[in-house]
Amino acid sequence: MRMLSIFLCVTLLGICIFVPCLSGCSKRPQVGSSTSANHQAQSDSLVCRFYRYKVLNSYPHDSLAFTQGLVFEDGFFYESTGLYGRSTVRKVELETGKAVKLHKLPNNYFGEGLTIFRDKIIQLTWESRIGFVYDKNTFRLLSQFSYPTQGWGITHDGSRLIMSDGTSVLHFLDPETFKQIDQLEVFDTDGPVNNINELEFVKGQIYANILPTDRIAIISPRTGRVTGWVNMTGLFRPTGLGASAMVPNGIAYAPQADRLFVTGKLWPTVFEIELIPEPAK
Repeated sequence: MRMLSIFLCVTLLGICIFVPCLSGCSKRPQVGSSTSANHQAQSDSLVCRFYRYKVLNSYPHDSLAFTQGLVFEDGFFYESTGLYGRSTVRKVELETGKAVKLHKLPNNYFGEGLTIFRDKIIQLTWESRIGFVYDKNTFRLLSQFSYPTQGWGITHDGSRLIMSDGTSVLHFLDPETFKQIDQLEVFDTDGPVNNINELEFVKGQIYANILPTDRIAIISPRTGRVTGWVNMTGLFRPTGLGASAMVPNGIAYAPQADRLFVTGKLWPTVFEIELIPEPAK
């Protein structure tokens, strides 16, 4: 189910939100990944960090956009939106929230995660198990590929695509053939972390929205262990009949400027935020 849970929160712009530690780090060996990841598990820090956030800026966002994937590049957002009959790929102005380029998917596809790899936009679909590859500049459809699971989120680490399917498993794909070359189970002290949704690769770590919560998991791409949790409670308060669908979903990072953006499904705002570590206990 992609429409879940009503989030009760208070919008506090420009104010740091202090949150409790909701989950711990795992000291178990990683399960279900490559052998190389298991060998490297010992080198990962066992410290799990917890973060509060501070809103630095806010920008308009199309409140009819059911955000499933978000990337920031060259001063624009590239966004994938979902829902049957309403799914799109779009290039969006930061300051205005207006789409300057838009491609509509056929009505039988439900758009999901999106990433940009070199000069190509790669978009997943949900239940169709079909992905699309577009020219970044023209949005011309170049090719399509298939995968055996549902499609949820996608990002890349510079050499491999990283895909989520709504479970606790991340799939690593070859960006040319789209064949799986590795996989990784994500876990913390409570066990596998399920419902991994939209993904972004940030400073060597995988940031992931966890459906239908307001938490972002920070994941080691080597071991699958959750190395940090960010609780986004209070960032946006959905109201009205559609509130149960208006969950957080959309993480974008601009490495050159070190800017982190977050939004959600049907949210009217994209927030630029700063993560502030909680003091160690």
